[in-house]
Amino acid sequence: MTTIINSLAVPSSYRDQLYQGSSNQLTDDLSTTATLYVGNLSFFTTEEQIYELFSKCGEIKRIIMGLDRHQKTPCGFCFVEYYHRTDALDCMKYINGTKLDERIIRCDLDPGFREGRQFGRGKSGGQVRDEYRTEYDAGRGGWGHRMRMELERNREKNIKENYEAIKEIPKGADEYKSRSTNAQANSKRRMDENENEDESRKRQKENPRFRENDEEDEE
Repeated sequence: MTTIINSLAVPSSYRDQLYQGSSNQLTDDLSTTATLYVGNLSFFTTEEQIYELFSKCGEIKRIIMGLDRHQKTPCGFCFVEYYHRTDALDCMKYINGTKLDERIIRCDLDPGFREGRQFGRGKSGGQVRDEYRTEYDAGRGGWGHRMRMELERNREKNIKENYEAIKEIPKGADEYKSRSTNAQANSKRRMDENENEDESRKRQKENPRFRENDEEDEE
């Protein structure tokens, strides 16, 4: 039976560039897989949140969080493996395109997780898409990697042009430093004298014999 509505339970046209196999093998893997690739996640979305949402479609075998290759922190994607393919297809129908952490997430049938795919492939360690992102996205680390590099270069250039290091000591700086040092020394001396006076009064108050000795000395 034909229909004018396209099924959501089919993989997108995206192909993993590092997939090791022929196009026929990829087709076979996608036709039997129970694994989903989930993209456009917030860096702050937890594995518990993903489990709570995706378990509504079926029993989950495991969740593999995508990590920054260098920092080993979440970088916006994950793999969700179900025990049954029908659950993965239901997830494509009902969860793909919905919101999680105020972000529209993308689900796609995946030929199967292999060790190493959990790490970002960008030069900075994260996802390639974040290398070229030019808009600010708080949920994915702020500015994209290249934009951050450009902002840092501009900041350093601005500092160099407008805040050059002082090469010569300004006139009068030595005199000011000398006055400041003397003032600090005098202040410390006054504090020491006050402490000595306070200590003497305390001894006189606490020890009556000390006061008697002082009176005899005065006579």
